[in-house]
Amino acid sequence: MINHNPLMLSYRPSFATAFSASSRLVLPAASLLVWGAVAFSAVTWGLRWPATGAAPSNATTAAQALPEVDVSAAARTLGAAPVAAAAPTLASRFQLQGVMAGGPNAGAALIAVDGKAAKPYRVGAVVADGLVLQSAQGRRVTLGAALDGPQSLVLELPAKK
Repeated sequence: MINHNPLMLSYRPSFATAFSASSRLVLPAASLLVWGAVAFSAVTWGLRWPATGAAPSNATTAAQALPEVDVSAAARTLGAAPVAAAAPTLASRFQLQGVMAGGPNAGAALIAVDGKAAKPYRVGAVVADGLVLQSAQGRRVTLGAALDGPQSLVLELPAKK
């Protein structure tokens, strides 16, 4: 007996033999995949090639080539209703940024008017347009025409984040 190893006598196909046995399907599929990748690469480079060409010497000529579009006319054509501009409310003019309560007729508030830098105002001081700081308590202040008159506006500090 020349061969004493029975595992060597058993037939086990290797990867190479399995690949060659099914070459009727694998070879055309692999060829299609490779040529598909080549075609995709050629199309991609072909589309990018004109984009990398020399830009026009004057960038404004490209912008002038496009006509201007009237956005409101286009919106009306598509059926949009005209939007009326909302007038700013009295409360939108003021932004309360800080409160220091001191008692019934004492205290101060840090108020920004019309988007300007915030200024400190004491109770009884004129804030803007005849509005007087009437009271400062907790996280809110009241504004009115007179110190003892009815309140016109209540400002509150924004919620803590």
